[in-house]
Amino acid sequence: MSTTTQRRRRARGPVVALAFATMIILAACGGGDSDTSSSGPPKKLGDNESKVSILTWPGYVEDGSNDPKVDWVTPFEKETGCKVTSKAYGTSDEAFNLTKTGDYDVVVASGDLTARMVASKEAAEVNTDLIPNYEKVFKFLKDQEWNTFNGKHYGVPHGYGANLLMYNADEVKPAPTSWSAVFDDASKYKGKVTAYDSPIYIADAALYLMKHNPDLGIENPYALDEKQFAASVDLLKKQRENVSEYWSDYLKSASAFESGNSQIGTTWQVIVNTIDPKKVNVKAILPEEGATGWSDTWMISSKAKSPNCAYAWLNYIDSPKANAAATEYFGEAPNSQEACDFASDKSFCDTYKAGDEEFASKLWYWRTPVAKCLDGRTDVKCMDYSAWTKAWTEIKG
Repeated sequence: MSTTTQRRRRARGPVVALAFATMIILAACGGGDSDTSSSGPPKKLGDNESKVSILTWPGYVEDGSNDPKVDWVTPFEKETGCKVTSKAYGTSDEAFNLTKTGDYDVVVASGDLTARMVASKEAAEVNTDLIPNYEKVFKFLKDQEWNTFNGKHYGVPHGYGANLLMYNADEVKPAPTSWSAVFDDASKYKGKVTAYDSPIYIADAALYLMKHNPDLGIENPYALDEKQFAASVDLLKKQRENVSEYWSDYLKSASAFESGNSQIGTTWQVIVNTIDPKKVNVKAILPEEGATGWSDTWMISSKAKSPNCAYAWLNYIDSPKANAAATEYFGEAPNSQEACDFASDKSFCDTYKAGDEEFASKLWYWRTPVAKCLDGRTDVKCMDYSAWTKAWTEIKG
């Protein structure tokens, strides 16, 4: 397998600016009305081809090359006869550009990419009846705005996670319960605050304002009109005065807490698990306002050269055993309750709140901001992702 994967590393940002042509497409369709095939998805599958090419986040397609003990690709190859090749990408924008080459049969995408895939006709509608393991997937992950468009399925869920608030429990007292610790009260920890390095982090500020400044009328942190967007950007510019580091590499974030350079900020559960408790006593919470997060989707390219093997992969990676291996390796909740039975760590699903619908309901999964407001408003235009990208550059200075 050809891959650039590094063990459990996921650089979801920073993100480069998108082409304005893409933004025009997204603004017109709102990320949800386009179909990729006039004939619709297949009603039955044929014989598997001999190979399948996968475009993936690091750590999602492992064949033992990076760690001999970590391999869920080889069993798939033996079971299906589909030889896997893969390429790991570092940002959703990078993945979007790579899909246009037509070199990949399968793409795994976060919610800030799926709409772009559908709008640009790079993703094929899928027939979930041809994916038996789809039935096992948690219902609250199905038929969502980031995997189902205009009533049509464009992929199957992989795993999901939250952007949590982590802090040094020996230094940050009293224990925080709100994102105010990194926004309005950030000056208490000046030079020790850390934040996620991506334009999509603007949604974290918007979520905070949605709860603390209701007069702005924010109903969706990814649907911001000019006034709401300006308030979110202003909040982040004020936060910048207290930020020690913007992170995209989770290992560097962990090291910053271990060294004492960071004491409080946005985190993933995998970072909490990575930190050596002998070096620093950290705790992570889901703040009272809720949080942003991700729910990833396995999609089939509209240009797939091996569609039967592509369907075979979607079914396989949705199987409890394979999904448990992949999500536990990276550090996120699996997509089914059955997957919990295959985790090597029996507390895995408890740690990641797998199947906890109440927990999941507090998460605002990443979406692609578009001019057609995602909250349903039609009397104003919302700031699209090109505006978010430009503002992020200004925020960081």
